[in-house]
Amino acid sequence: MSTVEQPTVLIVEDEPAQREVLAYNLEAEGFSVSRAENGEEALLLVDEGAPDIIVLDWMLPSVSGIEVCRRLKTRPDTRNVPIIMLSARAEEVDRVRGLETGADDYVIKPYSVVELMARVRAQLRRTRPASVGQRLEFEDIVLDAETHKVFRSENILKLGPTEFRLLSTFMEKPGRVWSREQLLDRVWGRDIYVDTRTVDVHIGRLRKALCQHGGDDPVRTVRGAGYALG
Repeated sequence: MSTVEQPTVLIVEDEPAQREVLAYNLEAEGFSVSRAENGEEALLLVDEGAPDIIVLDWMLPSVSGIEVCRRLKTRPDTRNVPIIMLSARAEEVDRVRGLETGADDYVIKPYSVVELMARVRAQLRRTRPASVGQRLEFEDIVLDAETHKVFRSENILKLGPTEFRLLSTFMEKPGRVWSREQLLDRVWGRDIYVDTRTVDVHIGRLRKALCQHGGDDPVRTVRGAGYALG
């Protein structure tokens, strides 16, 4: 069965017990989790490959969480990564400061783990809807991430697992140009070595699958940049 790749979460928390509780619960929810215990380590991990979402403690050694947030939100390659900030600071002025720095959500310690998981899923519904089982539509193409089925003009399409993941990536952000390296990272995973030419092969297969019942090819090649849907 085709599956959507696991969404990736970076936990940035200097308290080991809290870090592991968060990791345990996120992994139980089906997320791929990486961990950082300070701000410098978090920035290094993001440089290696941006996660789908970051759970970020405000009070960190070396570089503070608020500074990590500020830096990531000013970078074009990471400004759209959702950040949920965790803080014991409960005053309104602190919440406002966190949100104005760029945090997408602000959770006060102590917090409910169940509520935090719901907030993570809510952010992913906004940025990566296929990863939480939502139905995506683009023109006459429908991708049902829950049943792992794709339709075009009501005709069911036969897609391989990699083509399904490619299409879900494109349909989450129609019009966005994805480089081959970005597609490798998103679809194959940053821990697997795959030649960039492999992307071209699977794009060709995706195009063939999308047009198996007729219709124009919706995948656009952007010379020197990559591929986009529409």
